Amino acid sequence: MAPKMKTMDGNTAAAHVAYALTEVAAIYPITPSTPMGEIVDDWAAAGRKNIFGETLRVRQMQSEAGAAGAVHGSLSAGALTSTFTASQGLLLMISNMYKIAGELLPGVFHVTARTIATHALSIFGDQSDVMAVRQTGFALLCSCSVQEVMDLALVAHLSAIECSVPFLHFFDGFRTSHEIQKISVIDYEDMARLVNFDAIAEFRSRSMNPENPTLRGTAQNPDIFFQAREASNPYYDAVVPTVVQYMKKVGALTGRQYKPFDYVGHPEADRVIVAMGSGCETIEEVVNHLNSNGERVGLVKVRLYRPFSAEHLLAALPATVETLTALDRTKEPGALGDPLYLDLCTVFSERGGGPELLGGRYGLSSKEFTPAMAKAVFDNMKSLGPKNHFTVGIEDDVTHKSLTLPRDFETAPAGTIACKFWGLGSDGTVGANKSAIKIIGDHTDMFAQGYFSYDSKKSGGITVSHLRFGSRPIQSTYQVHRPDFVAVHKSNYVEIYDVLEGVKEGGTLLLNSPWSIEDMEREIPASVKRTIAAKKLKFYNLDAVKIAGELGLGGRINMIMQTAFFKLADVIPFEDAVRFLKAEIDHTYGKKGEKVVQMNYDAVDRAVANLVPVAYPSSWADAKEPADACCATDHGHAAGCCCCGEPDFVANVMRPMLAQKG
Repeated sequence: MAPKMKTMDGNTAAAHVAYALTEVAAIYPITPSTPMGEIVDDWAAAGRKNIFGETLRVRQMQSEAGAAGAVHGSLSAGALTSTFTASQGLLLMISNMYKIAGELLPGVFHVTARTIATHALSIFGDQSDVMAVRQTGFALLCSCSVQEVMDLALVAHLSAIECSVPFLHFFDGFRTSHEIQKISVIDYEDMARLVNFDAIAEFRSRSMNPENPTLRGTAQNPDIFFQAREASNPYYDAVVPTVVQYMKKVGALTGRQYKPFDYVGHPEADRVIVAMGSGCETIEEVVNHLNSNGERVGLVKVRLYRPFSAEHLLAALPATVETLTALDRTKEPGALGDPLYLDLCTVFSERGGGPELLGGRYGLSSKEFTPAMAKAVFDNMKSLGPKNHFTVGIEDDVTHKSLTLPRDFETAPAGTIACKFWGLGSDGTVGANKSAIKIIGDHTDMFAQGYFSYDSKKSGGITVSHLRFGSRPIQSTYQVHRPDFVAVHKSNYVEIYDVLEGVKEGGTLLLNSPWSIEDMEREIPASVKRTIAAKKLKFYNLDAVKIAGELGLGGRINMIMQTAFFKLADVIPFEDAVRFLKAEIDHTYGKKGEKVVQMNYDAVDRAVANLVPVAYPSSWADAKEPADACCATDHGHAAGCCCCGEPDFVANVMRPMLAQKG
């Protein structure tokens, strides 16, 4: 049977598997893991059945500590149990994690790896939370992409059942959890055929039961604690071969092969990066590009991080490697190195000899990790006196640890269409773009990817949607920097942000505004005019706010702008897009009544009728700001603006941050 392809985000992929192999889920919401709990709760309310023919029992607790305690109790009672968390939420579970692992209970935590608050709170992604639970006794399994979340979530559940060791399956918060991709979905019937039901029966036989009392949860003194602690060693010795076994079984089912450490790249590579998480997708794209241009580089993707198998790491590495760089997405202040780097040092120290080892840090708090940054890491390895314990992706003018980035380095496959949408939180832009991806992904043979960049204010704040479409799988786990299509859904953004940064020659700009060409002469900054003219952009205007108001849609301009996107971007035939859009309207708004459905139908029809091409004058190529503009700058106030009397902090820190130039 052909695999079922479906468009979904990483959270949905994890929830799909967790629901199948779980009997009880104890949950508490925390960004960006919340959707997993919401999804399984919705499915349970709708009566969806897991592989045991049961409806999942979902219980929302009053804190993450309560959720972890409920997981521990539920497992002790013999129910297969899962939870979903991140960041401080995971830290609140640590004491229970030690107990769950110590009692050899096969729970599974799905974690959207997120920054731990240090000098400041951040809701965004890195791996500092997962690195804080390395000592708990949980096996740690990492996914790099939405497809891997589906596949390796299954490996995590099957392995936990088989070897009675709890698993923490993690993937990068936002970058993978909220990224939408077209993936192959594993059916529940196929999952059930891989489950060791004898192991489940054995697990249940150990459950707390007043009819068969057992001793557990004791307090032990120095005479026996150490021995009992070491007695779990055989269970951990069995984890790696168990994971290998289930990776093979899932591979036989899906055709997608995994190992504890997967190598991609030149068979005789001299420089190799070792990394885990979404950054691996970007590195692999760079590896393919560099090798096609005569270099010899490679990447080792860490799948099973704990227990760490030196044997499988060494088997993955080409014998020709001269320099090896570990990339960590966390910072351990005061340590000799960050965790993955120290693991590699241990491997080669115990083995004796090996390549030159370097360590670097990237991507803290969802800081972008681009192809140029990956190339900078490879370039550092072949330089004389390469930097160790470096950072990449920032400009470190304090301790000077950062790498210099190459300019204009692009690796995305030819033919990929890249789109960027500037929206206002709650105006429907993100929802519309998710719908567009699913329409294209589910109704065509094209691959589709969507990533949504929010600021911390969410509703009312800025949203930037990054969409890609193409005939080949998309590994570009970084934001769109060279868009073919730019849509600005709030007119004054052209004055605040550099909305056309990197736009391609001959690209398309769609603006939602009430402006005539005369108004645009006054309202659009000179720098934007110059870019439009210099890049020979196809420029269209649409007053979506007016249409939405007339139709009774309020501030929801999403359906209007989405229709205009399908008309202008030419990703799929427009007639097909309209048909799919109206089917989506029926599905989404059908329960709200015929009036609401018709309003959205009208929005689709009115959008095209009111789309206006802007015949901008050639004089825009030399546009200059009015003489009375503050300090005659293109985008508002100059740094250290003297004529306004602004403090340096406002001019040099606040204003760049507000302009998304932090």
